[in-house]
Amino acid sequence: MLKIFPIKWSKKMKNVITQNSEFKIFVQEIKAKIQTAHNLALRAVNKELIALYTDIGKTITQRQESFGWGKSVVESLSKELQSEFEGLDGFSPRNLWNMRNFYLAYKDNEKLQTLSAEISWSHNVLIFQKCKDDLQREFYIKSTLQNAWSYRVLDNHIDNQTYEKSLLSQNNFSSTLPQNLAQKASLILKDEYTFDFLSLHHEHSEKELELALIKQVQNFLTQMGSDYAFIGNQYKLENDGQEFFIDLLLYHRRLKSLISIELKIGDFKPEYAGKMNFYLALLDDKVRLASENSSIGIIICKDKSKTIVEYALKNTTKPIGVATYTLTKTPPKDLAKLLPSAKEINQKLQ
Repeated sequence: MLKIFPIKWSKKMKNVITQNSEFKIFVQEIKAKIQTAHNLALRAVNKELIALYTDIGKTITQRQESFGWGKSVVESLSKELQSEFEGLDGFSPRNLWNMRNFYLAYKDNEKLQTLSAEISWSHNVLIFQKCKDDLQREFYIKSTLQNAWSYRVLDNHIDNQTYEKSLLSQNNFSSTLPQNLAQKASLILKDEYTFDFLSLHHEHSEKELELALIKQVQNFLTQMGSDYAFIGNQYKLENDGQEFFIDLLLYHRRLKSLISIELKIGDFKPEYAGKMNFYLALLDDKVRLASENSSIGIIICKDKSKTIVEYALKNTTKPIGVATYTLTKTPPKDLAKLLPSAKEINQKLQ
C-alpha cells in the first residue's frame, strides 16, 4: 500500500513562501474577500434592525390610535420586552419612543426609508431628531454614507449648519467633477472662513495674510476642515520659460485632490477665476499623480457678489469654489432665510 508522507517545510522554505510576491497578492486577495463579506454581513444586520425598529414604531402608533392608549403603554411595553429579552439593548422607553417617532417622520417618504436603512440607528436618531426638513435629512444621510462620518462628526456637521452652508457656497463642482466627487467636494467648501486666530490689523496686505496663516498653519488647516495636509506656500509652477506661484497648496486626503488656495483682501473679481483655472490646468498636467483626482481651486476673498461669482464660474472648465473670510467671529446667521427654493435644493441633492 502506497504511503503518503506529509511534506515537512523548513523554516527557510516558509520564509521564502511568505516573501514571495505572488503569495502576498494571494493573502491580500483573501483578506479583501473576508473584509467584503464582513461588511456585507454588518449591512444586512443593520438593515434588519432598522426594519424591525420601524415596524415596532408602526405597531405602537397603530395600537395607540386603535385603542386610545396613552404614553403609559410604552413604559409597560418596555418592561415586558426587557424582562423577556434580558441583556438585549434597545428596548428602553426612550428608544421605543424613538422608534415610534422615526416611523412617523419617514412613513410618507419612501426615499428616506430606503436611505435610512444604510446608516446606523444612532445616526438615524440624531438626524431625525435634529433635522425637521426631509431635504436636510436626505443631505445628512447621504453625506454620512459617502464620507463615513462617525456619530460625533455627524453631530458637529449638523450643529455647524453644514447643510445650509453647502447650499450657500458658490462653486462649479457639479459641472466640472464626476457626481460623487462633486458632492464630496461641496462638503469641504465653506461659504465663509473665520481666521480669528490671526493677529492682523484690519488693514493688511495679501502677503501679510498669507504669512500669518503659515505661522498658524495648524489652526488654518483646522479652520479649512478635516483631512487637509499642507504642501507649501508660493508653490512654483513653470511653463514655457515662465514662473507662476500659487499662494497656498494643500492636499485633501479623502478627495485625493490637490487644493489650490488664492488669497484676496478685497472683493472678488472675475479675472480671479480665469487665473485659478490656469493654475489648475498646470497642476493637473505637471504635478498631479495618475492616481489622484482633478485639482480643485478655492478663491478666498474679503467679500463677493453672488451674481458676479456665478457669471465668472459659468464657463470655467476646472473645479473652483469662491468663499469669503473674516478675522473675527460673527454671530450665527439665520441661514434659513437665505436658502434656495425646495426645487433648487432637490436638484443639488440628485
